[in-house]
Amino acid sequence: MPMMSIRAPTLKDANKPKIFQLAVAAMEELVRMAEMGEPLWTRNYLDGTTVLNENEYIQTLPRWIRPKPVGFQREASRETVVVLMNRVNIIEILMDVNQWSAVFSSIVSQAMTLELLSRSKGEARTYNGVLQVMSAEFQVPSPLVPTRQSHYLRYCKQLVEDTWAVVDVSLDNILQPNRAVRCRRRPSGCLIQEMPNGYSKVTWVENVEVDYRGVHDLYMQLVSSGYVFGAKRWVVTLDRHCLRLARNMTTNSHTGDVRGNITIKLRLLYDEERKRMLKMADRMMISFLAGVSANTAHTWKTVLSGTGADGVRLMTRDSVDDPTRPPGLVLCATTSFRLPVLPIRVFDFLRDDTTRNQWDVLSNEGVVPEIAHIANGWSTSNCVSLLRVLDSTENSSQGNMLLVQESRSDPTAAFVIYAPVDIVAMNEILNGGECPDYLTLLPSGFAILPDGTAVHRGSTASGGSLLTVSFQIFVDLVPNARVSLEIIATIINLVACTVEKIKASLSCEDA
Repeated sequence: MPMMSIRAPTLKDANKPKIFQLAVAAMEELVRMAEMGEPLWTRNYLDGTTVLNENEYIQTLPRWIRPKPVGFQREASRETVVVLMNRVNIIEILMDVNQWSAVFSSIVSQAMTLELLSRSKGEARTYNGVLQVMSAEFQVPSPLVPTRQSHYLRYCKQLVEDTWAVVDVSLDNILQPNRAVRCRRRPSGCLIQEMPNGYSKVTWVENVEVDYRGVHDLYMQLVSSGYVFGAKRWVVTLDRHCLRLARNMTTNSHTGDVRGNITIKLRLLYDEERKRMLKMADRMMISFLAGVSANTAHTWKTVLSGTGADGVRLMTRDSVDDPTRPPGLVLCATTSFRLPVLPIRVFDFLRDDTTRNQWDVLSNEGVVPEIAHIANGWSTSNCVSLLRVLDSTENSSQGNMLLVQESRSDPTAAFVIYAPVDIVAMNEILNGGECPDYLTLLPSGFAILPDGTAVHRGSTASGGSLLTVSFQIFVDLVPNARVSLEIIATIINLVACTVEKIKASLSCEDA
């Protein structure tokens, strides 16, 4: 994932001894925070989460980083999960910036390694003793929450025979002592304990000091809870990745009957075909988040800021000599709003092909049946699907448009993302011809988060949802073309109609 907008600081030789000392101290703190119980950590018996006792933290652990800046808030959390992946592969994901940013693409909008300061003391894949300096930007799937940028070290160490640790800690005080920062990572990371049969026990700690200025009121309760950037989001994402790999070792895809003269294969998708569809889904997710989040990683130009709740943000992007996008001008329209409905209900409604015509304005109230399905995570509702668009106003047997859709849900967030593809091009890809990396994809869809009320009350059976709706639409063959007021009005109306249809269908018109 390329780093395009974060300015990399210069790493001076004089600072390297300080960075080594900081790495050792950060590792010590991480291990203690991962292993200690009360009084450092107390359990919230309403929701089972672990809460940091800040007074105990200040008194117990070394204060070798400057005190928390005035106006900053602390977000600290700890989660433990057992995942179906061995220790070697987990560490490789964490220490390889490309793998790390790909696996955690819903959290990491861009990342890069600035310098490798220390290499492995043993076999290459053990990463024991590896110390590297990194830059990264972290995101929430909404334009109403600013991204968090950080320069930090990442250090990997073997603690005992079967336990390893990977720690991050901010370097802004060393690399850019006079630069104002909005986010500072205290020692954060994970302990990885090898278990039998290819499993690993991962204990993840997130400890961040952050300035909440710029967070919209609609998201303030959720963000201030520490939920969206907390340890649970990281471990759930890792667990989902491990489950996806395990599921895709088995034959878990099928196709249904397709009416018409043009057909997709009426048989099980083979391994290579599944891999191609999953690769397309990964591309869709990254492109969708680039248009939705307030990240700086991609070259979007703002046409209309839409900074308020229910406001529509419009951005454009030129596409020149890019085989993954149609040549010309693409417009992205995004809005976020609250629904007084549980996230799981919103997710089930939006992913269901039988209710799609209740909200999808572009389907012309036609039927959009699922014709292929690849299980892809927690349950059968987590999948990559191929949908056939059958317009009710046309001879449905002549339709030549498909939708590739990924439905993804876990305890922290949910997504329903789709992109139109030509049926002939899709057949060619599934036949092993066209490379899926070069299929034109303009993703649209939804990101669903809890509204934060249930998080604060410790209840998962109540509360509402924060729904972000986004469309990417090709508007002109000419790059750098000026977007007309008529096009802007049409697309804003498309977003508004979609929002109103969703509210009406979920019986929450007054949301």
